[in-house]
Formats: sequence, structure tokens, C-alpha cells
Amino acid sequence: MAKILHIESSTLTCSVAIAVDGKTVSLKETHDQSYAHSEKLVVFIDEAIKKAELKPADLDAVCVAKGPGSYTGLRIGVSAAKGLCFGLQIPLISVGSLTSMAHWAHFHYNDKLEDFKLLVPMIDARRMEVYAQQFYADLNPASAVEAVIVDEESFAEELATGKVVFFGDGAEKCTSLLSSNNAVFIPDFHPSARGMITLAESKFRAKEFEDVAYFEPYYLKDFVAGKPKTMF
Repeated sequence: MAKILHIESSTLTCSVAIAVDGKTVSLKETHDQSYAHSEKLVVFIDEAIKKAELKPADLDAVCVAKGPGSYTGLRIGVSAAKGLCFGLQIPLISVGSLTSMAHWAHFHYNDKLEDFKLLVPMIDARRMEVYAQQFYADLNPASAVEAVIVDEESFAEELATGKVVFFGDGAEKCTSLLSSNNAVFIPDFHPSARGMITLAESKFRAKEFEDVAYFEPYYLKDFVAGKPKTMF
């Protein structure tokens, strides 16, 4: 019976779940707008372990969302995951953040998903750019992960042939741009570590583990530092 800790910190959401044999037994998450991952993630991990009535030594693996997403959030999540794996001598599993979002939408928002062609999770990448990936109804990828600058012509080919469901904090940029009746939006969608559980269980059984020493988040784009504020 695999006991796996899951960490999702790709966006504003900070989410930790523990699953036993592929079933959620504890969850701690918040959708704080201040990117408070550095203050909350370690606390959430400790509380989730206790809520599951486990000890850290009981864990069989740690699964982390690898990106793309927030540079800061990904660094904090991956650092915490690697630290636990090093300390406990257990394997590290990673799943794509957009893949996890697609699985969570398919499971948790199933009542809103009727007769659709594609699922398109989106993560805000600043200005009019998003990180996005397309998935078929069976959750197989229909495209690669990509950075997309959205405008009125975005996804025109896909929308011409069927319903496309958009969700995630990046999808908000599309609501006023995509006028097609085939464009469906899931409002107030938040990623969750629960979207990682089935994926992580499958990888654990197949022994698809990361090299803890060399694993890095998938940023997709190089980090660009903001201009420092004038102090005087």
C-alpha cells in the first residue's frame, strides 16, 4: 500500500495531499493571493501527515508538480520535495502541472464538462501570455506544453470543430477575447494536489522516479527579474 505525499505549488494555490493506495486521506490547501508558499508549505506538509495519522518515516514517496508555473512557487515546492526525499531516502515523482490540472478538472468539475472536444488548462504567465496544453476527453495530450500569447484568433481552429473547455488562472485572459459559442470556461478553478494522485500512483507502480540530486522544475521560460524599486 503506497503512502504518497503530493505537493502542488505551481500557482497561487498551495496544496498538499496524502494518498494511501491512490485514495486521498488528508488535504491541506489554500488559494492565498499573496504567494505565501514559503510560510505555509512546510506547515501544510506537517499537518497533512498528522491528519493522515502517519509519521514522515511512513511515506513511500513524494510527488511534486514540476511546472510550468510560478518560478518562486515551483522552487519552493521542488526544494521541499527533494529535502524530504533526501532525508527519508524515498523516491521522488513528478507530474506536469497542466496535466495535473486537466485530471483535476475532469474529476472534480465533471458536471460542467459535457460533449467537449478538448480540455485546455492555462497558467498565467504575465501580460497576455499563458502556459497551456490541450488534452482530449480521455486525458491524453493533444498538444505539447507551450507559452501562448492570447488574442482574438487564439484556438480558432480548435473552436471551429467542437467545444473547448478553458480553465485555470490564465483562462481569465481569454474570457473577453474568445467569442465562439464553443468556448466554455470553468470559473474559479483552482489546481489541487488531488489532481496528482492517480498520476503519482501509476508512476509509483511503474517505478518512474526522478533523480533527486539533479531534478529541477520545468520553468518553460527563462526567469526574468523585475526592475528593482528605487529606495531613495
